[in-house]
Amino acid sequence: MKTFDHLTVVGLREWVALPDLGVAGLRAKIDTGASTSSLHATEIEPFVRDGVEWVRFNAHLGTLVQLRHRRCEAPLVAIKTIKSSNGHTQVRYVIRTGLALGDRVWSVEFTLACRKSMRYRLLLGSKALIDGQLVVNPAFKYVQDKPVFPVTTTSATGVA
Repeated sequence: MKTFDHLTVVGLREWVALPDLGVAGLRAKIDTGASTSSLHATEIEPFVRDGVEWVRFNAHLGTLVQLRHRRCEAPLVAIKTIKSSNGHTQVRYVIRTGLALGDRVWSVEFTLACRKSMRYRLLLGSKALIDGQLVVNPAFKYVQDKPVFPVTTTSATGVA
């Protein structure tokens, strides 16, 4: 059997933070079947700042029982058409921001989507797993410690 010592093991669920957006203590679902990561966001408004396209949105961070949100702003990376597992397509805004998981921080692209009917507000897709050099052990949950906060890596901002 081959082993890969340079890869970090994560479980099916992990605690993450989005330090550049001022978000900590967020439970993420690890989804190897999804290519792109997704963040639950509403009231999404594109705007231009100093000639650069940005997007402003409410990032929903709590659970269905304990609701909380934060108004955030981030440079707009792209607008993508995403095909969901049930075959429906949806146009979504894409941002890139730092993701903290355990003791590591790296830049991840997120589509902004309404995930209010989903249990987890953040879905971590395969591109983020590859970039973070992570492997998933589906027998475990919350393998990594909660990320230390705050740490910043990009210019995206959380707005109180």
